[in-house]
Amino acid sequence: MRFFSPPGHGQPLIWVAAAMLMCGSTPQAHATEPAAHPLIAIIIDDLGNTLEEGQRAADLPGPVACAILPHTLYSLALARLAHAHGKEVLLHLPMQSISDAPPGAGAITLDMTERQIKDTVRADVAAVPWATGVNNHEGSLITMHPGDMAWIMQALHSLGQFFYVDSYTSADSVAYQVALENGVPAARRNVFLDDVDTTAAVASEFQRLLGIARDQGYALAIGHPRPATLAVLEQELPALAAQHVELVPVSTIVKLQQQHPLPWPAYLSRWLPASGRMPR
Repeated sequence: MRFFSPPGHGQPLIWVAAAMLMCGSTPQAHATEPAAHPLIAIIIDDLGNTLEEGQRAADLPGPVACAILPHTLYSLALARLAHAHGKEVLLHLPMQSISDAPPGAGAITLDMTERQIKDTVRADVAAVPWATGVNNHEGSLITMHPGDMAWIMQALHSLGQFFYVDSYTSADSVAYQVALENGVPAARRNVFLDDVDTTAAVASEFQRLLGIARDQGYALAIGHPRPATLAVLEQELPALAAQHVELVPVSTIVKLQQQHPLPWPAYLSRWLPASGRMPR
């Protein structure tokens, strides 16, 4: 099995590329037009265990994506609600972390076989209807292992048109690259909005998200259905138009990163292709 065939290193995103993607036009058509607005996308993770928080997330203005844990009490109801509100639904796929914090039902763990991993992915996808994408819940351990991630991506690829967002819970994550290697469109998050769970901290991270978007053309954030996070988003999202920033679906950011792939991490260059799992 071939695990690594690094994608080409794309050039930094130019503003015109974002305009072309949003308008479906050719480079010639926009060669002299002003730069497009910065684009941001936001995912709210960890939905499914409580109804009120999930409803509030689904009510956020604009195309904020809802990432729903499988096999939870409200996973079906919240997937239906998010879809009805025009939100992209993601499967928030539980994966084992370095800390061994309990990842929840439907988790991918390091002791699983290929068959077990692929069967689990399929069952988790079935538990979150209307999902068009996947991102990892926890997963700082699993996303470091190319073999396990390849089996996850092969299962997703076999199920149809799913994209994958690397939540990037570890700097050593190979999830983004392995997704591309296995034909799954992918993106990597830029900002966690609420590592510090205060209104001031979330507001500061939201401004950092806007700064990254202005600098590189687009940016992707992940947050959680916490009171501070939801309050900041309820206040800030309606004000984006006045700041000339556009909130877009996560799939738009995935398409942009497909056009301009992220650099292949230097530390992976010392790993040779191998059969089976990479050394642990």
